[in-house]
Amino acid sequence: MNCIIVDDEPLARAEMTALIKEVSDTEILGDFSNAPMALEFLRSNQVDLVFLDIEMPMVTGLEFATELPESTMIIFSTAYPQYALKSYELDAIDYLLKPIDKSRLSKAIRKAEAYQGLLSDHPEKNTVEGSTADFLLIKSDRRFHRIKFVDIRFIEGLKDYVVIHTTNQKLITAMNLKTFHQKIPADSFLRVSKSYIVNKNFIESFDHHTIYLGENELPIGEVYKKEFFALYSGGTISPDVIGL
Repeated sequence: MNCIIVDDEPLARAEMTALIKEVSDTEILGDFSNAPMALEFLRSNQVDLVFLDIEMPMVTGLEFATELPESTMIIFSTAYPQYALKSYELDAIDYLLKPIDKSRLSKAIRKAEAYQGLLSDHPEKNTVEGSTADFLLIKSDRRFHRIKFVDIRFIEGLKDYVVIHTTNQKLITAMNLKTFHQKIPADSFLRVSKSYIVNKNFIESFDHHTIYLGENELPIGEVYKKEFFALYSGGTISPDVIGL
C-alpha cells in the first residue's frame, strides 16, 4: 500500500512521515503543503491512501476529499475534534487527532490495509440474495453464506459497499447502507450515522457522541441522536440530559 501526506505545516508532515515509517511498511510517495499540489500529483499517480489535514489555506481538507478518486482512501489528521462526524460522512477510513498517537496511527493503517484487502477480493461479486427473520443469505464465489443477525455487531457503509462486521469475520458486499438497512430487523439494529448501523445487543456503553463496542468506536450522527437515545435507552434518558 502507498500513501501521500497533505498538510500545510512542515513540522506536521515531517512527524507524520517519521511515524508512518516507524509503524508500517506503507510506501510514502510524497508530501504536499496544499491540496492543489496534491491533486496535481494524483492526476498522474495511483495513490491508495491520503493522510489529510483539514484546516488548510486555499482548499480545506474536507473540500479536497470530495475531489479524490473513489478508490483512494482517506485518513484525516487534525487538531480539531469537531470535524470528526463530517469526516465519516465523506467515507474516511479514520480520523486522527493531533498530536498523533503512534498506536492510533498504527490501528488506522491496519484498518486501511484491511479495507484494501477486502476490496481486492472483488466485492461487486458478493450479493445479498435474500433474508429471513434470522439470517442474511450472501452469495460469494458461487457459494451461499448464511449470516445470522445475532452474530452481526455492526454494519459500515464505505462508498458503494457495506462491510458487515460479525463476531468472527468481515464481509463486504456491493450495496448502499440505506438498502441494506431495509433487509435487517428493525427491532435489533439502529442507524446511528450516515456510515454506521449498530446491533443494539452489542453496545457496551455510549456517551453524547460515540458508541463503544469493544475496541470499536462508532460516531453518533447529529440527525440520529434523538432517535438513538430514545430507542436504546427505552425513553429513560431525556433529551435535556444529553443536551438535545
